[in-house]
Amino acid sequence: MSDLSASLTFRKGPSRVNLERVSLLEAVDELGSITASAKRLGLSYRAAWDALQALNNLFDAPVMEATAGGKAGGVARLTPRGRAVVRAFHRVQAELDATLSRLDGLLSEENLSWTLGMRTSARNALRGKISSVSCIDVTAQVGLLIAPGVELAATLTRQSLEDLGLEVGGDAIALIKAGFVTLTLDPAAAPDCPNRIAGQVLSREDGANLSEVVLEIAAGKTLVISLPLAEAEALNLQPGLSVWALIEAAQIILAVE
Repeated sequence: MSDLSASLTFRKGPSRVNLERVSLLEAVDELGSITASAKRLGLSYRAAWDALQALNNLFDAPVMEATAGGKAGGVARLTPRGRAVVRAFHRVQAELDATLSRLDGLLSEENLSWTLGMRTSARNALRGKISSVSCIDVTAQVGLLIAPGVELAATLTRQSLEDLGLEVGGDAIALIKAGFVTLTLDPAAAPDCPNRIAGQVLSREDGANLSEVVLEIAAGKTLVISLPLAEAEALNLQPGLSVWALIEAAQIILAVE
């Protein structure tokens, strides 16, 4: 089954037809009661009534007819137009689901499905191609080319290397927390840092104690950096400023599909 999903809604002015309203029509058709239908769907009677009236106003003929009741309560039923609306909605929904299924297959062929569905607390998720793998004792260092001329070095255990199946030419995603990136104006600073990335400040947003800086690095990719407000002010981080981002190899987590 596809992991992609979509919500189908038809609109005309302020009125709309969506799954909730179609479910209400179906409940009315089955139960013959607006009160019972509202209860089944967790709606108030007024909300259900308003939704049904909106549908009646939307189409050229009523989709639902209701009669006031005595002791036994009122009776509601769908009109032929209402049943046609339900059938049409489900036909379009089926076509949409089939389209999503085909789209999911195309994304899988292009190795994109996992990337689109990934959720992570790391502010930076950078996809790249593994360019090198080297092992020393129980550790390994992996090079990940994330943009032309921009390669990240990540350190992990050999066991993790084997578990992830990381090989040169394969794809991986580098996860980097915003607080793990430091900025400097000096291109000669921290010469031993394995990840020194040149970029320009795109934006800066200040909070009470912290600043969040977005840095454009290459090929339209960006890094988000969180740093103390005093440090951002000391560096005078303003849009357009050229800076260097420094990231330790051990601070980069690699993920694969």
